[in-house]
Amino acid sequence: MRGRTLSAAVALVVFTGTAVTLAAQPVTASPTAVTAAARPIAAPAALLAAPDISVSNVQAHLTQFNSIASSNGGNRRAGSAGYTASVSYVKSKLQTAGYTVSEQNCSSCTYPSNNLIAEWPGGPADQVVMFGAHLDSVSAGPGINDNGSGSATLLENALVLAAQNPTLTKKVRFAWWTDEEQGLNGSRFYVNSLNATQRGYIKGYYNFDMVGSTNAGYFINRVTSTTAAPLKAYWDSLGLQPEENVEGQGRSDDYYFQQAGIPTSGYAAGASARKTSAQAAKWGGTANSAYDSCYHRACDTTANVNATVLNRAADGVAYALWQLAVGGGTPTNDFSVAVNPTTSTVARGASTTATVVTATTAGSAQSVSLSASGAPSGVSVSFSPSSVTSGGSATITLAASASAATGTFTVTVTGTGSVTRSASLTLTVTGAGGCAGGQVVGNGGFESGSTPWTASSGVITNSSGQPARTGSYKAWLDGYGSTHTDTLSQSVTVPAGCASYTLSFWLHVDTAETTASTAYDKLTVQVGSATLATYSNLNAAAGYVQRTFNVAAYAGQTVSLKFTGTEDSSLQTSFVIDDVTLQAS
Repeated sequence: MRGRTLSAAVALVVFTGTAVTLAAQPVTASPTAVTAAARPIAAPAALLAAPDISVSNVQAHLTQFNSIASSNGGNRRAGSAGYTASVSYVKSKLQTAGYTVSEQNCSSCTYPSNNLIAEWPGGPADQVVMFGAHLDSVSAGPGINDNGSGSATLLENALVLAAQNPTLTKKVRFAWWTDEEQGLNGSRFYVNSLNATQRGYIKGYYNFDMVGSTNAGYFINRVTSTTAAPLKAYWDSLGLQPEENVEGQGRSDDYYFQQAGIPTSGYAAGASARKTSAQAAKWGGTANSAYDSCYHRACDTTANVNATVLNRAADGVAYALWQLAVGGGTPTNDFSVAVNPTTSTVARGASTTATVVTATTAGSAQSVSLSASGAPSGVSVSFSPSSVTSGGSATITLAASASAATGTFTVTVTGTGSVTRSASLTLTVTGAGGCAGGQVVGNGGFESGSTPWTASSGVITNSSGQPARTGSYKAWLDGYGSTHTDTLSQSVTVPAGCASYTLSFWLHVDTAETTASTAYDKLTVQVGSATLATYSNLNAAAGYVQRTFNVAAYAGQTVSLKFTGTEDSSLQTSFVIDDVTLQAS
């Protein structure tokens, strides 16, 4: 996986005007390929279950990649002798197994070199499922976890598919990409070489980048998407509770497929971000340590791979491949329901709102009817709209009458479709008194443009380089890898006479800094002239963390809420903020 944000890496790429074309099945038979007659007779799909992939065989491929690097200057960087030898090794294995294999020269790559594309005969040409991994390493080391692990996992899966030779319901295509570490250049070249019809043939692209990290997490790209369903189903069957691959978004070869409108997913085990305490509790390993402590270093050797994690990834690929292309079955339609925010306060005589978010987690999208239970006496609950298609959202309004019961209550929001799913909202009802109450930050989710925020250029954005926590927009401060300052501010009027005043926002810190002790890049949070908190590259973590503050000292005042991000001259740190609220009650 490449180590910079997308915008920084793309800035390094020089585009050419050279036109390149590639067929939807971009391979021709090699003279050395095994003929169809030499393969075993195809077995009926219904009789075949997904195979168990030998982790020992995957590790044997990693040993070969490590030896190749040792014999070629210690690395397998794109364009180098080590990379060329890696391509030859994979290509030879595939041709011997009977694949149709081709090399595609990436002439616009930083280090011009070849992508390797392989297809297994059978399956409809206009129904393609594609599995990819980058084969290159950084120049600092042999790149065994990054990304020999993904490359070897796909190679062994390809060989097992060839050995079993099932009847295919879809065309299966594998790819090993070049020049990923310089900005996803090989995969971008491939996607750009396809016309609209050829892109439409690809029904799903699955990417595997770093699937053997020693202090691993279990991450899936777009984990709640329909495309991810078979990958998630396998890891769910092991009780792994996988999470969204936040760290890897926009940083690996699925990006340009996604940009081209091709559905994508994939496995990852984590790079330089740190494992949280909650993740260590459910997955094991060391909290507050990098998922891969040898990321982009010379120590990324065969000793830098967790065999258990590697095995689970390899078997998950096989399960997905069989589900998607061998006729193992279509995932049962399913969806999820979430409420944002999960806590809310309303005064008697007032109302408050939250957003109900649904997502298709398996199968196809479906109609979901929304309802609520558990609201206290005197509080009415309504939804707009009252029914959504999974993947959509609705607004829930909770209105308290002048005589509503006070206290804290759990309101259960239920979605009913082919199955029933629910989420909880903690609602506090307060007396009216002299407190106007409510949420006083405008456009806290950044979904309504920049108003009433004042922000540096590009801060409020829906860029895919960093994901929003909810919706599409968020505030992204810094992340340039050079001396830079970004600001984000809003004037807020804090009502008087309330019992509590809570400022809350969700913060994700992503960094390329490697230090565990020095705060090079900083985010300062201020209300008025007072500094509430300062965060830095040392607070980097996967996903968003909620930050809350008591701001009762500003009751009855109009003050500026301000975030200031400063970045030094090298190694980016991104401070990503979403769902800002200041709740008075």
